[in-house]
Amino acid sequence: MSQLNNAAGQFISHCTADAMVAAAEKLKSGSLVAFPTETVYGLGADATNAAAVARIYSVKGRPADHPLIVHVSSMQGAADWAADIPDYAIALARAYWPGPMTLIFKRSELAQDFVTGGQETVGLRVPDHVVAQALLKAFESVGGKGIAAPSANRFGQVSPTTAAAVVDEIGEYLEPTDQIIDGGACTVGVESTIIDCTGLLPRVLRPGA
Repeated sequence: MSQLNNAAGQFISHCTADAMVAAAEKLKSGSLVAFPTETVYGLGADATNAAAVARIYSVKGRPADHPLIVHVSSMQGAADWAADIPDYAIALARAYWPGPMTLIFKRSELAQDFVTGGQETVGLRVPDHVVAQALLKAFESVGGKGIAAPSANRFGQVSPTTAAAVVDEIGEYLEPTDQIIDGGACTVGVESTIIDCTGLLPRVLRPGA
């Protein structure tokens, strides 16, 4: 893992337990943390913090009506965000989580307009990456409920699969309190499959990994 230096932020070269705790505390305080998943690098914020989530949209140049995927560490965490989880969605989650699959549910009260793009649904994913899992669990340990994290690139650009690519894409838009966790290259490199679980049967909205 290469040491990255950039005036726009502080970057972690070694994914230690202390580093995960520090990154979780940054998220809790409203800062942004870019981190690796098995698909691509995500730009993360506390999914319950409106101001932090607004910064994701600003850094990415993303339209405000585009919903964000909320990352949680397990199926149990998904229950906080989803108002209704059908049996087939539980079966999908047991088969493919952790993994590159995002499930769309009717949202709970926890999922506010600022993270759902004003929609009545919320997208949830349990990533299959040791660093992402460590960060999510550290965030939960300080009271976090989930990390909203689209790909860590400017809107319409190629999703980054290395920390260096994240710096190139959005480094100039980050603040000194933000962080990029260098977890090496992503193994998949393609965004997750998105499946709508709000109807009687599942429906694939975006084919992916």
